[in-house]
Amino acid sequence: MPIIEIKDLTAEELIPYVSSNEIQLKRYFEPDLGIFIAESPKVIRLALKHGYEPISLLAERKYIEGQGKDIIENCADIPVHTADSTVLTELTGFKLTQGLLCAMRRKPLPTVEEVCKNARRIAVLEDVMNQTNIGAVIRSAAALKIDAVLLTQPSSDPLYRRAIRVSMGTVFSMPWTYIEGNSPEYVKKLKKMGFTTAAMALHSNTVDIDNEELKKTDKLAIILGTEGEGLKDSTIDACDYTVKIPMAEGVDSLNVAAASAVAFWEITR
Repeated sequence: MPIIEIKDLTAEELIPYVSSNEIQLKRYFEPDLGIFIAESPKVIRLALKHGYEPISLLAERKYIEGQGKDIIENCADIPVHTADSTVLTELTGFKLTQGLLCAMRRKPLPTVEEVCKNARRIAVLEDVMNQTNIGAVIRSAAALKIDAVLLTQPSSDPLYRRAIRVSMGTVFSMPWTYIEGNSPEYVKKLKKMGFTTAAMALHSNTVDIDNEELKKTDKLAIILGTEGEGLKDSTIDACDYTVKIPMAEGVDSLNVAAASAVAFWEITR
């Protein structure tokens, strides 16, 4: 494999690692699918395991014969750009805590029907923009036996670098895609697919997350809202259930990532 010492921080082949605009990376090969950046040896290994194609690697020098050696050997003919950590921090704008980045090609997203085929428990994220929360929810979904994750169109991209990192690479193994339609149209689509729908919201007319009737439902979609305003009223009204996690006095709610972990554990046990 070609090991290339970085001499020019403005070199064209380094653009994927310099650009902080992930929307531009997503459109890198337009009209073809774009790229994303996987960070850390563990995450890169998972991406490779699940069929993502590497384009190039950016490696701190000591990682070439260290933690990244097996990845570099498995990636065969792609270029490996290298320098010490100071140069890489200047190039990327952040310190590489685990010394290895990989630019990879995106894959076509599956359809909602493909993602939900044979699924009994799914999570739906409505307009969740925070990348950290996206990654944390998907990691919890993977850990707690949720079958698939759907996101409404305004939600952030699970293949953005921070979301991938927080998910610990589970974005590559968890079936996910975007669901079209505004609220409440997408809720109606879920119902047509046979899902009972449960909105996570702090309303007065709710059932607790440990409700036995809810847990016995054959196919269940748990819908979680954005960090600030929560779910739209139209979404809540369209759902079969409104569900809450009982809170101690003086605490009104949990962060969406924490709430998802509690809900997933309860509905799958």
